[in-house]
Amino acid sequence: MTFPALAPLLDWPHLDHPALRMFSTQRQSEILRLVRAQQTCTITGLAEVFAVSDETIRRDIKPLIAEGVLLKVHGGVMLPDRLDEPPFQRRLQENLEAKRVIAARVSELVRDGDSLILDGGTTCVHIASALCARSRLTVVTNSAEIARTLAPRNGNRVFIAGGEVRADDAAAFGESTLAFIRQFHVRYAIVSVTAIDAQGRFMDAQPDDVSYSLAAFAQAERRVVVADHAKFGHSALVHAFGCDAVDLLITNEAPSPALAQVFAAADVEVSFGAPASGAPVDDPAGITA
Repeated sequence: MTFPALAPLLDWPHLDHPALRMFSTQRQSEILRLVRAQQTCTITGLAEVFAVSDETIRRDIKPLIAEGVLLKVHGGVMLPDRLDEPPFQRRLQENLEAKRVIAARVSELVRDGDSLILDGGTTCVHIASALCARSRLTVVTNSAEIARTLAPRNGNRVFIAGGEVRADDAAAFGESTLAFIRQFHVRYAIVSVTAIDAQGRFMDAQPDDVSYSLAAFAQAERRVVVADHAKFGHSALVHAFGCDAVDLLITNEAPSPALAQVFAAADVEVSFGAPASGAPVDDPAGITA
């Protein structure tokens, strides 16, 4: 059996894969077409395109992944022939404009001379680029990429935690990392998360990242979470913390009314959208698509 929607795939290297003869829904065919056109698609984005739930999309792509036609990545799927790109670099480009809006908001919040802790997530890497517009910052981080971005700039002081370094994102983790950041008292702890579920619970994919976030919060006057809108209403492997641990959530779009009510009940301030002051949304350090 063949499908008209598979016609654009005729020159695809995996055309002769037996999996292509298995997929019997028009939606699966269209998913293949979209991923081929865009290289990477998120689960949430596909669900919006087809007006179905995330779970429906996950069921549709499960056989595609099992047969090797698509590759599962952080929050979505991609073509297997792009495996040469490191996962962290792929994640750095996901929801790029949303992350730049968040970074501009943080750049508006942080003033010259402020002190802060940043984690090694991709959103915080974009934040570091936006903070190149600030001067005399004191920055504590576990990320070699963030340290490289901010250390040479405008009289900043950057302290980088030691420990075992992850191959994926060049971020340090472990007890020595946590002990290092516990030396500092900062104005802001700014951390990223993998997901925020419908109950307002903040979730992460790695237990080590949760430990880092909690240690950072303990050293800060103001606890800030940065998360783009695609992370709302989803779950992840580890429950990191609840709304009571957060002072400010910075995002690019307003959360749903139900989630906004959860945040309001917990006195979590939510800041979203491009900054009114016209703070730059581009990346001085050159992070581009």
